[in-house]
Amino acid sequence: MSTPSSVTTADRVRQIVVAVSAVIAVVGAYIGSGAAGGTPIQNAANGALTADSTPIAPAGPAFSIWSVIYLGLLAYAVWQLLPKQANAPRQRLVGYWVAASLLLNAAWILSVQFDQLALSCVVIVVLLAVLARTFLLLVDGRPTGVVETIVLDGTMGLYLGWVSIATAANLAAGLTAAGFDGFGWSSDVWAVIVLAVAAVVGVLIAIRGRGRLAPAASLTWGLAWVAVSRTTGELVSQPAMIAAIVAAAVVVIATVGIRLASRTSQPARA
Repeated sequence: MSTPSSVTTADRVRQIVVAVSAVIAVVGAYIGSGAAGGTPIQNAANGALTADSTPIAPAGPAFSIWSVIYLGLLAYAVWQLLPKQANAPRQRLVGYWVAASLLLNAAWILSVQFDQLALSCVVIVVLLAVLARTFLLLVDGRPTGVVETIVLDGTMGLYLGWVSIATAANLAAGLTAAGFDGFGWSSDVWAVIVLAVAAVVGVLIAIRGRGRLAPAASLTWGLAWVAVSRTTGELVSQPAMIAAIVAAAVVVIATVGIRLASRTSQPARA
């Protein structure tokens, strides 16, 4: 990593943009949760995102991971405001990407609250792309210490892993609401296919991230709650439940295996 140059006005602006974006995202999440008296996000858009909306929708408790992600994002927003982070190369590299993810998160909540399910699908796909880009930028550089490893690499890893499975669930909900019949294939077949793709995505993230644990942890968390969701409620599905469990196991095994294999060549990362 190159030596930081002098702090510039652009650095200060970036820090402020990230901090403001974090506030907007958290306020949006507060409103989206229904805590302000509005409709909880899972009940918005005519209930299209409930646990029984599609065979790959996770059970309600899965969304508690957002508390951890938001806490990490707030910690990062505060930490990156520190004077020594103003001209840090990694902050210059990913600051605006993180800010974009925060604003897209708020936009997603807004689109769902206004029953714009199709728009929410577009927003979450763009969000996933932004998080993927951020992840790639981070894995190509080394964190400067434990704090950066946790609040930046760890948080963005959790964010990416969760949004990966959330995107699949969101798109499935959008297609179902639009009347897509799956080309005549059963919902169980589609669930198995989508969950297999999720497993492949998890393996690819593990390979590119050289076994980073954070994205695997949140993706596995989501897959596990998909499995739970298919054993209760209105959409009980043994094929989807088994596929979700297998997908979670594949992600865990691949991540741990790749991490152990790369341990001898470089330091462990979040």
